[in-house]
Amino acid sequence: MPSWRSTLTTAGITGPRLRADYTYAARRVLRREPAPYLALRLLAAPPLVPWLAAGLAFMNRVDDVAETGSADQRASGLEELGTEVRRALETGDSPDPLLRAYAHAVDSRGLPADWVFRFLDGAAAEEAVFDGFAAEEEFQAYLDAYAWPGVLVFTGLQYQGGPDAEQAAGWRRFVDAAQRVDFLADLAGDLAAGRLCIPRARLAEHSVTRADLEQARDTPAVRELLAAECGRARTALAAADGILDLTAPGLRAVAATMTELMEHQLTAVERAGAGALRKDVGYGFTAPLRTLVRARARRPRTAG
Repeated sequence: MPSWRSTLTTAGITGPRLRADYTYAARRVLRREPAPYLALRLLAAPPLVPWLAAGLAFMNRVDDVAETGSADQRASGLEELGTEVRRALETGDSPDPLLRAYAHAVDSRGLPADWVFRFLDGAAAEEAVFDGFAAEEEFQAYLDAYAWPGVLVFTGLQYQGGPDAEQAAGWRRFVDAAQRVDFLADLAGDLAAGRLCIPRARLAEHSVTRADLEQARDTPAVRELLAAECGRARTALAAADGILDLTAPGLRAVAATMTELMEHQLTAVERAGAGALRKDVGYGFTAPLRTLVRARARRPRTAG
């Protein structure tokens, strides 16, 4: 693995201030999400790593603002952040080193700013005021407004000029699967925080109440509901199977690893059954390590 300094140089990032900005963004990702950071550093083609690290740091920043504090604090925080982001994209400058790095990445890679503003708008309209889903249609609206643009402000940087329609649609299918797996894996923590991420209509279909889930009742109806949700996630994963063909060569090892880890996590949720209501289902340590080692061994040394 090349040093961070040489990685920045390979990406054409040479100015001292800009190199410091990208380093700041990368360190923020490392602190918050060490597994994705390590996947990027170990598996992605070095010229892509700084752009994607800045994109992931930006995505995390928006998520954090949308999920922290009271409803009024989230709304005002997102409004202020949106103003700062717009200024950074227009001028290339900001008092915030993360936004300077991200604005430079967007400009250098030619990512359409529309994806950025769609994500910010979706954070305010969906995530900051999240109150669950009445039915599948609301879940799909959440994906369109928030989760899909959120993925593309990060992964869209792999494409010079931004993703085309086919590539963007591929990541829409990917995020459908990823969000379903994430909601299932985080059921216990979300319920403890007052978030119910399974559409209420599906609880009604199985004669399950929110209290059944909050109290982690291991009943036949609860098990059937969770099995049905896992089945939907399996179907979504199968629908996202072609994502590698739509991924830039230098990022394919990362995309393959992300998909493999989703499969592993969904299998763990299926095995946990109603236990997923008592404790979040993480990746563990061994599975991600083995996946990274295998992916590193398969990665072409000349990937770019």
